[in-house]
Amino acid sequence: MDQHLENELLKSPEESEIKVCPGSPFPLGATFDGKGINFSIFSENATGVELCLFDSVEDEIENVKIKIEEVTHNVWHVHIPGLKPGQLYGYRIYGPYEPHNGHRFNPAKLLSDPYAKAIAGDIKWDDALFGYEIGNPEEDISLSDTNSAAFLPKSIVIDGQFDWEGDKQPKIPYHDTIIYEAHVKGFTQLNPEIPEEIRGTYAAMAHPVTINYLKELGITALELMPVHHFVSDRHLIERGLSNYWGYNTLGYFAPDSRYCSSGILGEQVNEFKNMVKELHKAGIEVILDVVYNHTAEGNHLGPTFSFKGIDNCSYYRLTPEDQRFYKDYTGTGNTLNVPLPFVLGLIMDSLRYWVTEMHVDGFRFDLASTLARTLHDTDNLSSFFSIIHQDPVISQVKLIAEPWDIGEEGYLVGKFPPGWAEWNDKYRDCIRDYWRGAESKIAEFALRFTGSPDLYKGGYRRPTASINFITAHDGFTLHDLVSYNEKHNEGNGDNNSDGENDNNSWNCGEEGPTENAEINALRLRQKRNFITTLFLSQGVPMLVAGDEFGRTQSGNNNAYCQDNEVSWLHWENADHELREFTRKVIHVCKDHPTFRRRRWFQGLPIKGSGMDDVMWYLPEGIEMPEESWNHDFAKSLGVYFNGNGIRCVDYDGNRIKDDSFYIIFNAHSEALDYILPTEKNGDGWKKIIDTSNGFIGEEEETFGDGSSIKVQARSVMVLKCPVT
Repeated sequence: MDQHLENELLKSPEESEIKVCPGSPFPLGATFDGKGINFSIFSENATGVELCLFDSVEDEIENVKIKIEEVTHNVWHVHIPGLKPGQLYGYRIYGPYEPHNGHRFNPAKLLSDPYAKAIAGDIKWDDALFGYEIGNPEEDISLSDTNSAAFLPKSIVIDGQFDWEGDKQPKIPYHDTIIYEAHVKGFTQLNPEIPEEIRGTYAAMAHPVTINYLKELGITALELMPVHHFVSDRHLIERGLSNYWGYNTLGYFAPDSRYCSSGILGEQVNEFKNMVKELHKAGIEVILDVVYNHTAEGNHLGPTFSFKGIDNCSYYRLTPEDQRFYKDYTGTGNTLNVPLPFVLGLIMDSLRYWVTEMHVDGFRFDLASTLARTLHDTDNLSSFFSIIHQDPVISQVKLIAEPWDIGEEGYLVGKFPPGWAEWNDKYRDCIRDYWRGAESKIAEFALRFTGSPDLYKGGYRRPTASINFITAHDGFTLHDLVSYNEKHNEGNGDNNSDGENDNNSWNCGEEGPTENAEINALRLRQKRNFITTLFLSQGVPMLVAGDEFGRTQSGNNNAYCQDNEVSWLHWENADHELREFTRKVIHVCKDHPTFRRRRWFQGLPIKGSGMDDVMWYLPEGIEMPEESWNHDFAKSLGVYFNGNGIRCVDYDGNRIKDDSFYIIFNAHSEALDYILPTEKNGDGWKKIIDTSNGFIGEEEETFGDGSSIKVQARSVMVLKCPVT
């Protein structure tokens, strides 16, 4: 123990005239009950716990330290009458420091409460934040006695009071959902129509300019990249970068204070709530990207912020051969020990809190396969899924999995249980390959376009189990997808070694920006192709913020550390014509239930004959024969959607009908003449979308059965006729 810390430890409860009561083990965290604050924290292997109270964020040492005497079922608890919301606090926890046995207790290190509802400020990187002596030849086997309180953000007690004004969650069905993935700061930081003093904050996301933009575009669900309080890695800070994306969680209950416009301690909670309330008023849901697979404490050489010092061997998966080391299924150095009841309870309490207290509408789970792991293998009947299905609150919101991790057997696309939707990377890769002209079988394109029944049709799942996306935060933007063959991540400081090497991209003939008008025209057409394909596919479409107006990251496909103009949306450079095209395509999708089916098409889409709701055609106007489905060179097909074939009813019991549609995809480098199929046309076909020239509307000209129509190279044409 640091002698200075030992000598300067703050007043005892008696000296401070603080009354100490036993308190209650539940709820966990710090809870104001009107008379005082109850503190409780779980640690199975600790030998002693001290509650540390601070007067200000800048305090380098606690002004009061209270030894917690009460322990119930491994929960240490105390009640302090007279304390009020706004109180800053942390913990020091005693126990063995035996890394080889999984124990890393070190009372010299101030620890953040895992259940803190708010956290003050950011990490100030210093060697004191590590439980061992930096530079010691024994590395983490050594023990550091340097006090870390000056460098760790303090936990804040909140009162939880907020006027929701009767807020109700929109509860938009999956088949009516349009997801928009955005970053709180990056989306608003450069928007000149938003007041400068609130840009980059929750308040900016709640501003009428933001909300009107989302409504006009047609968005129904805003999926926010991580807002749980997170840490920027030391090596990034030392490079002049930061952890912009936020996949490095410190507090699972605390909205990050860096996105708060006021700077007032704890105000980030109410500002976040107000954002949700305002979005709900506009009929827009809020989905959080959450990271329950790992924490910000890294591997055995990482810092001690919270879990590592509270009870390392309980919170983390350790290698059985030597518990000094961590099982790493996430690529971040550690993996949370989800099968342990109290760790699983932490996750469930966090999810429930964000639904009940913060009113969010769903979650996208980063590296969700990690949560399904029992010991080593993944198990879709694991305790995590079982308890979620039994929870009356969490089971009722949107649950979206990123269905993979980096461990063995961690790729689980199509294998999550009913009630879950999944990011469908097979859709992403297939659609990218089709439009870049790669040798890919057209049968897979048909499957992906119709909701991936090969992945999701079993177990009473529906097409909406597939979250369809062309791009995401991780990887190229849509503009860069058609502008770069190679990644360009030099600005990240890792010699361009980070990020995916295989992006299924095509630069259309020249790498990066060009003055070649033909290449730029082709790139624009390709963007329209991707947008049209995405929103006319069965499943739930997800659009990344800025793709609708051509945002670029200059070829950086891993901009996780770029909290700057590389990642922020440049509104002044927006391609307004592309944005308007995207808006109109989204509204075509929303206006026609044919593109938002709740049920599967009859049979598999590649069987050809015998189906009245979807049929597939060659350019000659004849049905696709069985042998054509597996041709690598097939780059064109026509798809007939029968508006009478939706085969479902609305919530009032009325049978749903729609117009019929004929969609022609031509990924060839040359134009093709297409013969429209016979006996499908009621009052004649009218063109409503043509990506070759950006047309979207309804042409006056009518095409009859058997008519020939020219479809330009690398384009989509959509025809419509009313159902009689």
